[in-house]
Amino acid sequence: MKTLLNLVPRPWLIQLSIWFRPLIKLYFKGNRFTDPIDGSSYRKFLRYGYQNLRQNALCPGTLSLERHRLLWLYLDRKTSFLTDAIRVLHVAPEQAFYKKFKSFSHWDYTTTDLHSPLADVKADICALPFEDNGYDLILCNHVLEHIPNDLKAMEELYRVLKPGGTAILQVPLEEDRENTFEDDSITDQQERTRIFGQYDHVRVYGQDYYKRLQEVGFEAIPMDFIKEVTEDDIQRFALPSERIPVVTKK
Repeated sequence: MKTLLNLVPRPWLIQLSIWFRPLIKLYFKGNRFTDPIDGSSYRKFLRYGYQNLRQNALCPGTLSLERHRLLWLYLDRKTSFLTDAIRVLHVAPEQAFYKKFKSFSHWDYTTTDLHSPLADVKADICALPFEDNGYDLILCNHVLEHIPNDLKAMEELYRVLKPGGTAILQVPLEEDRENTFEDDSITDQQERTRIFGQYDHVRVYGQDYYKRLQEVGFEAIPMDFIKEVTEDDIQRFALPSERIPVVTKK
C-alpha cells in the first residue's frame, strides 16, 4: 500500500483515499499525528502537493490538509461559531469539513459551488442567488485564486453577509510578495503550474490581498493564530505557518 500511494499522481490521491478510506485509515493508525477535526490519530499523514510533495500533509481520515486543520483549531479555540446557532454559507465545500458541518443541527448550513456534488445550490460565485445580508458566517477557502474577476466575487460575498457577520477567505498568499501577480498571456499548463502553483490558478496573491478585500467594504484582519499555537500542537496536527484572512462586514 505504501508503494501504491507513492506512485499515485497527486490530484488522484484524494479520490483514492475516498474509495479506500477505511483501509487506509486502519493502515496509518498510530499516535504521532492527530486530526483535530475528528480527533483520530495516525502514525503518519499522506504526502500531498502539485509541484512539491509536502510530507505529512493529507489526513487519511477526514482528507484534511494543513490549512483545514489550522482553520478548525481557530474556529474551535478563538470563536464560538462551532456552537452558535447561525446561518452559514460554505462556498466550494471541502470534503474535510462537509460531513462535520452537515451534522450541526444548530447551523442553518448551505453549500454552494458551480460544479461540486457537495453543493446544495449550484451557482457562480460572481452571481450568487442569495438575498442580501443573509449569513452570519461565510467560508470560502482557496476559491478566489481561481476566479478571473475576484473583486466581483468579493462584492457578492460582501452583499450576502450580514452586517457584523464574518467571512473567512483563505487563499494561497505569498507573504513576501507585496503585489498580486496575474498574467493571462501564460497559457502553457506546466508553466502556469510553475508560476501560479496550479495550472487553474489565475493569480498569485500578495500582501495587497487585504486591500482588495477592503475595496469592496470588508474590514480585513490577517489573523496570526499560528503564533498562539504551541510547538507541540504544530507538530501533532501538522499545521502550516500562515495567517488566516478573517473579514467582517461593517
